[in-house]
Amino acid sequence: MRVRGGLAALAAVTALVTPALAACSSTAGTGDTGAVAVVASTNVWADVAAQVAGDLAGRSVRITSIINDPVQDPHSYEANARDRIALAKADIVIENGGGYDDFVDRMRGHSPDRTTIDAVSVAGSRAQVGGQLNEHVWYDFPTVTAVAGRIAEALETRDPSDKAAYQRNLASFANAVHGLEEREARVAQDHPGIGVAITEPVPLYLLQSCGLVNRTPAQFSESVEEGTDVAPRVLQETLALFSSHQVAVLVYNEQTVDVATTRVTREARTAGVPVVGMTETLPQEQSYLSWMSANITALENALGASPVN
Repeated sequence: MRVRGGLAALAAVTALVTPALAACSSTAGTGDTGAVAVVASTNVWADVAAQVAGDLAGRSVRITSIINDPVQDPHSYEANARDRIALAKADIVIENGGGYDDFVDRMRGHSPDRTTIDAVSVAGSRAQVGGQLNEHVWYDFPTVTAVAGRIAEALETRDPSDKAAYQRNLASFANAVHGLEEREARVAQDHPGIGVAITEPVPLYLLQSCGLVNRTPAQFSESVEEGTDVAPRVLQETLALFSSHQVAVLVYNEQTVDVATTRVTREARTAGVPVVGMTETLPQEQSYLSWMSANITALENALGASPVN
């Protein structure tokens, strides 16, 4: 059985944070003000849109995020009538795709005038990890930059008079994301091929870009993600990763807590293996950039403190 747990606060770090973040709305009131109405399935993609809109957010651009609750599991989100209204009024819809937020496709309806940006489709072949679809593409920085570019194009089409501003904001955001990629490369240089464990595949893009190797039995993370019981043999194989120090860090999804994840986090701590929590949605009071910067910092600190290096 899955139990949704609360989020531990992520430490704030120095990163590009623009006032546009405050323009992301959790209400359905879009499309009536003359501004370009942008609706994103989660606050992650809403913040990326806000970074591209910059100072125009709240004026020329009105951004609505459907899922804002930091403890809400997007996989199990049940959309409502207000969401349907927001999607119906949207000029631009940003969905994650890959089965992650199917409610968007079910509710947005068809409009030849609406632009829909599907992040997994933008990712293309990058949305594959080990031959399997990994829909958590917001942890893949090149994909995020590409989605930001699509958002800029869509905004320029709707609001051509502000094209220069969107291009400046996009360049600034892309440069900041590139800085995150450089940090990943430094981790990969300092800790090449180090083994790590996960509870779910949420952070795999980031971990692989950091040169780390996932040693978790595939059946374990699949069972946790699907909300099914982990087979006893698979659980024991996973626990052995910590007692035998085959992995340097455990990275777990803070938004999914069940018997198996509780057991492995406890075993990791008992064995002295650092534990790093990451999430699927944007924590409160953070931008996409500050959130991802904090994730990398937490990973760097854990690897530095790990007995396996």
